[in-house]
Amino acid sequence: MTKWTLYHNPQCSKSREALALLQARGADFEIIEYLKDAPSAAEIAILITELDGEITELVRRKEPLFQEAPFDLSDPETVARELAARPRLLERPLLRGEGRVTVGRPLEKLAARL
Repeated sequence: MTKWTLYHNPQCSKSREALALLQARGADFEIIEYLKDAPSAAEIAILITELDGEITELVRRKEPLFQEAPFDLSDPETVARELAARPRLLERPLLRGEGRVTVGRPLEKLAARL
């Protein structure tokens, strides 16, 4: 059975829906509330290498915080460093397991993984 990790923001409705999905499916998982326990640049670099999709999917580009101080989204090191410094810009929810990371937008992407 796969052990999953959910990068979760309890303030976010999509993130709460992802949590409910994992619970409904009886998944074995841990929760990382990334705003309370921000991942390091090294941890984010791992998420980037395991990501199903484009690196830009990890960044909340419409957030005012990004709009005020955008950074190079094509450079994995820059993205990892900036997301570690400003974890609010990390897209959510993220589901990690089986050597892959999936952004749960839309939520069906996560459902397909479980």
